[in-house]
Amino acid sequence: MDKVIDIEERIPTLREKRRKRTNFKFIFLIVLFLVTLFLLLYFQSPYSEIQNVEVIGAELVDADVYKEQSALHTGDSMWGFKVTDIQDKISEDHWVKDVSVKRKWLTTVQIEVKEWEKVAYISVENELYPMLENGDIFKEASSLEPIDAPLFLEFEDEKLRKRLLEELAKLDSTVLSLISQINSTPSSADPYAITLFMNDGYEVRAEVTTLAEKLNYYPSIVAQIESAGSNEKGIIDIEVGSYYKSYQDEYAQFDFNIDESGEAVIEEQEVMDDEETTSE
Repeated sequence: MDKVIDIEERIPTLREKRRKRTNFKFIFLIVLFLVTLFLLLYFQSPYSEIQNVEVIGAELVDADVYKEQSALHTGDSMWGFKVTDIQDKISEDHWVKDVSVKRKWLTTVQIEVKEWEKVAYISVENELYPMLENGDIFKEASSLEPIDAPLFLEFEDEKLRKRLLEELAKLDSTVLSLISQINSTPSSADPYAITLFMNDGYEVRAEVTTLAEKLNYYPSIVAQIESAGSNEKGIIDIEVGSYYKSYQDEYAQFDFNIDESGEAVIEEQEVMDDEETTSE
């Protein structure tokens, strides 16, 4: 037989549930009211406005360039812009590799840019410009910094420049730091031929497609040359095999001197013709 429960026994339980439900609704309304009040006060206060635009990573151009592109100004709403819109705008710059925009603290917008590295200089119409690791020429430079990277000459072919940059990226840093200048010296037989002038006085003749593979052995090649008793600087050819010839042997019919940059400055000797020789 089913047990009969007196309604009077359930009244305290029902009252307790009703009291808890009422308290919950009251607390929810209080919290909602406080949040609404806080938001109203926040958006009316200076803490909802941009007080600082911070740029991190600007090296190729001044930080103000990125601030202008963002179109953000002191006093603008912290929530009146889309992060993706600013990132897309700054990413249009060919020297920008990546960009991140975020709201930081209460009143700061942080723009963090990652620019393509400057890896070389190139001569264009008798002007020197930095060349970036993506192969682009950076002509927006306001002033030329001291040259701390290889100088490219006669590299009009963009594909060849980019291929050479890929090879340079594979070089050991110690070897890369020894390169002073790279000239494009193509021939009908070898369109990828280049000539490198090294800071230690040697000249290297190589091919773009195998540059990193062979030039990484440059320190050991020089060590072998000097250990063999040769005190003369000269030409190291690594285009096909690997051989060395001193400047004296290579330019025997010329007078030459080594300038401050380590390059051979060549002057052709005066050669007397047979008639002068005979008349003497």
